[in-house]
Parts: sequence; structure tokens; C-alpha cells
Amino acid sequence: MKKIQDEVCIGHFAEKSLLEDIGLALKNEEGIDMLGKIFKAMGDPSRLKIIYILSKSPLCVCDIADVLDMTQSLVSHHLRSLRNLNLVKFKRQGKQVIYSLDDDHVLDLINEGLEHTAHISKT
Repeated sequence: MKKIQDEVCIGHFAEKSLLEDIGLALKNEEGIDMLGKIFKAMGDPSRLKIIYILSKSPLCVCDIADVLDMTQSLVSHHLRSLRNLNLVKFKRQGKQVIYSLDDDHVLDLINEGLEHTAHISKT
């Protein structure tokens, strides 16, 4: 049985014009680099847990820290990274700062990812 890494490409599958169109579309797709940054930030399990927690309810730093059994300082650090990528937002309520997901797109990313992990664990 042949190993995948032993397989070589013996010729192009697609027409050259299709490859050029795809290359041009990729060059013009401005969101790819930002998406990479978002996926990198979400690649940290603690940040994913924070996003998951905030998908259930808006919370303050001390509540998140309590659920995760982490220091408030570390949670704040993660929240700052997520905030910089517009994954979470905050609002002040008196002296408290309450964090929530920035919008439903963030929830969609998490739900799609969790659905995919459930799918691959069945195979």
C-alpha cells in the first residue's frame, strides 16, 4: 500500500485558467490574514473556554476566573487578546466591566467548530 507522502503529482487536475482565477481571488481576499489571527487566538484552549463561557452569559472577569479556576490577571490578558480581534466586547456597569461575545458570528464559529469535533469523533 502506497503512503500518502510517497504519492506525487503527475499533472494538473485543473485547467490553468481556473488556477489563475483562484490565485487572483485569494490575492483579493482581504479577510484571510485576519481570519488567521482569529484562528490563532482561538487556538488557545483557555481563550476558547472563555468564548464558550461568554456564549452562555455575559460575565465579569472575576466570574470567568472563578469558572475557569484561573487568576483574574490571566483572564484579563486573554480577554484583551479576544477584544483586540473583536471576538468579545465589554460594557461598564457602574464599577464593573461586563464581557460578552462581540456578535453572533463568534457564536457561529464556536458552534461550527464544536459540531465538527463531534462529527470527527464519531468517525
